Amino acid sequence: MNVRVSLQKWIDDYLAERHRVGFVLRSRGTLLAGFARYVAERKHRGPLTADLMIDWAKQDKWQRGTPSTWAARLARIRHFARYLKQFEPETEVPEELTFGPEPGRLAPHIFHDQEVIDLLAAARQLGPPGSIRHATYETLFGLMAAVGLRVSEALHLRDADVDLKRGLLTIRQTKFAKSRLLPVHPTTVAALAKYRRARARHVATAADMPFLISSRGRRLGMPLGDRQAHRVFNALRDQLGWANRGGHVAIRLHDLRHTFVVRRLMHWHADGTDIDQMMLALSTYMGHAEIFYTYWYLTAVPELMALAGGKFERFADLAGDGDE
Repeated sequence: MNVRVSLQKWIDDYLAERHRVGFVLRSRGTLLAGFARYVAERKHRGPLTADLMIDWAKQDKWQRGTPSTWAARLARIRHFARYLKQFEPETEVPEELTFGPEPGRLAPHIFHDQEVIDLLAAARQLGPPGSIRHATYETLFGLMAAVGLRVSEALHLRDADVDLKRGLLTIRQTKFAKSRLLPVHPTTVAALAKYRRARARHVATAADMPFLISSRGRRLGMPLGDRQAHRVFNALRDQLGWANRGGHVAIRLHDLRHTFVVRRLMHWHADGTDIDQMMLALSTYMGHAEIFYTYWYLTAVPELMALAGGKFERFADLAGDGDE
């Protein structure tokens, strides 16, 4: 390695470059800093070697001692090694499958339109009579399906975060400590306005109050709980008897968010939109920490894999026609 440039300086440059193109990389920065300390402690000199990176990957601080954990750690070092190789050509890049494949995410259940319609209809039947409870859950489920929010983001909305005049939601300091503004469709604005009017018949409106409220006894007007939201969804899911098309044990409330992403990508495919040009915007809208979390849908969700496959077949047909 060039002695005039320290390993930590290359790491800082790498992270800065990634930040410029929209990545957050908080955990990756900590991980790479740990790698730099490991290299210094080993008193390593010269180009980074694959053996050095592999040895570091096995130094899991949680001592899990599993190849899948090592694979995940090594994958992040490989990204940095490929970057560094541009400037330090003697840098080695470890083989991708040194510890076997990196653990993957399970495919979600993607809701059919009728399933969402049936879920909202079932929510409207929730008791007790005269309560705001049915309207709260219909709004929660509809909001997640229409906007792609995480359940925590929906539950943490304050009334002031819902700007119906401009059709904007303010999502504040969420999973990756980012805030963002989300434009919403006029039909969603109308549904949110309807809920706000219904809520006003039960509790007085205040800017700092939760938008979605609990209706249980003395908790009336308090924030709706995460555990309660999942419990109600699971009960309605079992009542409706859907067939699970995802890789998880059962259909999850979070799958409404996944469905939003997949439907948006499918619409873009149908319209002939350049997906690559839109991915950064979609990643920002969803609040993903890194854009590869958004690209993951293209390789892991059957609906999108089929569309991509069909597009490739058409391309192959055209290429074949040209050869004749």
